[in-house]
Amino acid sequence: MESWYDTLNKPLLTPPKKIFGPVWAGLYLLIFSALAVYFLTPSKPHFLPTVVLLILHFSAGFAWTSIFFGRKLILPALFDLLFMDVTLTAILALFLPANSISALLLLPYAGWCLFATWLNWSIWRLNRHTGERPA
Repeated sequence: MESWYDTLNKPLLTPPKKIFGPVWAGLYLLIFSALAVYFLTPSKPHFLPTVVLLILHFSAGFAWTSIFFGRKLILPALFDLLFMDVTLTAILALFLPANSISALLLLPYAGWCLFATWLNWSIWRLNRHTGERPA
């Protein structure tokens, strides 16, 4: 059975669906490791803003799935990803002085987020004249 996502026009660099599971498994391992290293670091400058940004960032990440796949709203999902990119950049900047290893562990995730933003933008661009919701 074809899903809504399957019917969308997608750019040539769209990864096959079977890639997403293994990629996310690896990213979750790196994210968990980065968080563990950061929280185990004795000196954490700007701790409260960092925690607030982490909560906002991961809340936006969990919301993206619902916005894109659940509500089928491609453009609002893109804005959600742009928010995630900005907050992740700030998190990296805050992790770096506390423990550079924690920041380095987040770099593959940052790359994936930027790629996801490009992919979401490309899907919106290729489908914007067909409407975002199924008929």
